[in-house]
Amino acid sequence: MTTDLSHTRYAVKAFKNIGERPRELTRTMPPHPLSYMELPFDPEYTLYNSRLTPEKLDTATDDEMYWAVRTNVIFRHTGELPIEISGPDAETLLNKVFTRSVSKVKPGRCSYQFACYHDGGMITDGVLLRLSQDRFWMAQADGDLFSWYKAHAEGLDVKIHDPNVWVSQIQGPRSLELLATVLDGPMPDPFRYFDCAEVSIAGQTCWISRSGFTNELGWEVYLLPDTDIPAIGDRIMEVGAAFGILLTGTPVFRARRIEAGLLNAGSDFGAETTPFEAGLGGFVEFEDRDFVGRKALEAADKSCRTWGMRVSGGVAQLGRVMTIDGKDVGRVCSSGYSPYQGCGVCIVRMDDPAQGPGTQVDVLCADGSTQSGELCTLPMYDADRLIPRGKLVDIPTKPIAAE
Repeated sequence: MTTDLSHTRYAVKAFKNIGERPRELTRTMPPHPLSYMELPFDPEYTLYNSRLTPEKLDTATDDEMYWAVRTNVIFRHTGELPIEISGPDAETLLNKVFTRSVSKVKPGRCSYQFACYHDGGMITDGVLLRLSQDRFWMAQADGDLFSWYKAHAEGLDVKIHDPNVWVSQIQGPRSLELLATVLDGPMPDPFRYFDCAEVSIAGQTCWISRSGFTNELGWEVYLLPDTDIPAIGDRIMEVGAAFGILLTGTPVFRARRIEAGLLNAGSDFGAETTPFEAGLGGFVEFEDRDFVGRKALEAADKSCRTWGMRVSGGVAQLGRVMTIDGKDVGRVCSSGYSPYQGCGVCIVRMDDPAQGPGTQVDVLCADGSTQSGELCTLPMYDADRLIPRGKLVDIPTKPIAAE
């Protein structure tokens, strides 16, 4: 029996549970209410915020999912966790917890936010929706912010709770065209990048936001308790059939979000990483208020150590697999294959901030070979992120190497 677990992959599978005794521990991994759509396609689930999200789905190959989000439209059920913060002091609490000002965010708008520990290390990030003047949802990435809010809410008139809201993403060049057809009424006006609005789909109230995790044009739908959630999901799929919509799992965004420089909490940054090391220093605002971690971040090294990397001839393994002249030089944090660029793509964190774009490294790949990698800036293309803003239509028809 081997004790080496490095080549072992773990997944959660769905089983019928009729007439069996209750299993209360399964409450720690609840399924998305639309996951019934995934069950016919032999899904394999992973945990994200203790919620199940499909890591593998037999609707298409990983590369086919990539091309679908780049050229058409996809539907994905996520493990994002919206936590509601409301009350007269909600803004005060969030201004204390996050490194960016929440006061600047108007109702009906969203804001990218993250929280740090007192020593400047990062907890997790997400998209903050301001639903009204004193009501917010923080749709967070994997991690625990609920306890952090509670720990800093003493003496404040604020309510913090899980509203049992679930999030699905509709992404790709045709996503807004699909939205206009799916809605019971007209499109929200305006509905700009990072706007949010309450709407009706299939006679059911829900919220939508112009956001996603693909750096493509897209929107997210926030599914509310005490509504007919399957009616919303079925409506999107029924209307989407005319668009060729594809139901996908997490592989749809892996390479695409790496290309875009969209960092994944827990792998691309964590408690030992400051926002500056992660390349997120632009989201730390010192000028207007105090916040948790401010003192440490003011004193921190402001150098970036996080970059993209292209790998010729392979897909990099994760971990400390990069060397220069035989010496370890950093960590591969995320890795995938870009069908568009025709190479492996990574997000890496270097030990030496002087080793940036243009640096050549040797990298151990998934097939056991050692290949050449070159560091690059992020995003790898669409540097101004015009595609998700709807200001650039860039729908590739073939790999870039063939253009």
